[in-house]
Amino acid sequence: MGLDDFVTTFGQYCRQHFGQRLQKLTLDARFTCPNRDGTLGRGGCTFCNVASFSHEHGTDLSIAAQLEAGKQKMRAKASRFLAYFQAYTSTYEEYAELKRKYDEALQSEQVVGLCVGTRPDCVPDRVLDLLAQYQQSGSEVWLELGLQTAHDATLKRINRGHDFAAYQDAVCRARSRGLKVCTHLILGLPGEGLIEHQQTLEAVLNAGVDGLKLHPLHIVAGSTMAKAWEAGRLQPPTLEEYVTSAAQLIRHTPKEIVFHRVTAYASRPVLLAPDWCAQRWIGLVALVDELAAKGGQGSSLINLNQ
Repeated sequence: MGLDDFVTTFGQYCRQHFGQRLQKLTLDARFTCPNRDGTLGRGGCTFCNVASFSHEHGTDLSIAAQLEAGKQKMRAKASRFLAYFQAYTSTYEEYAELKRKYDEALQSEQVVGLCVGTRPDCVPDRVLDLLAQYQQSGSEVWLELGLQTAHDATLKRINRGHDFAAYQDAVCRARSRGLKVCTHLILGLPGEGLIEHQQTLEAVLNAGVDGLKLHPLHIVAGSTMAKAWEAGRLQPPTLEEYVTSAAQLIRHTPKEIVFHRVTAYASRPVLLAPDWCAQRWIGLVALVDELAAKGGQGSSLINLNQ
């Protein structure tokens, strides 16, 4: 048995709506972030690799060239693709430049839609209207909001630069236009455990959401958290802790919500801890085993405050 037996995965969603798998092609469109360009701050979130800021971006290739390279790499896995604007804040740019880059992506052969990753405080109405227009024209569009946690104290602690109210506002405006929202959550942030994770899920579900991405906190070189970890003041979640929390959230999530991701990994030497995040399959296998033993998505739909 695999993850699809216990979770409504993005792969299942694509097969249901398109009759085949869609592969996301990750793009670096040379965007920046208000939390690193001085608008909100220059240090970035405490989990970000601040050292990489000096390098700015990893590619000088155009959107079209990046997509073509991605299609060639993934041609054995899929024949239709989504352009995934992932790097930095992909709605934080002048409107005309955003539209140019989105248009370029959608003009690429076999690209059927967009996934746009951004912050809740960087989604002006005009950009939401543009994304809604793409969707109304037949493109698959997902707005991916990096929330991480619903707890304002934690958001302040990790230097996010926005509060939960900003997320609620962004979701309300996006979904009023018919846009699908996928929310990113980090499990294991400082000061948070299973109870806080459950409270975040409940708040996100109450705000309205169409998809979720779960990530374990991992410590990367160059981040503010790396200094705390090296000094012994911070420990990322163990595999057991992450699996317990992730499985609990999945069980409390209605089946119609799509999980785009349920764990993550990182490569050394950028990854410092935890060790299990260096292996692609360890977290996934352990999570599937936990779901098989105790129930899959939607099996524990109760009031999380009880």
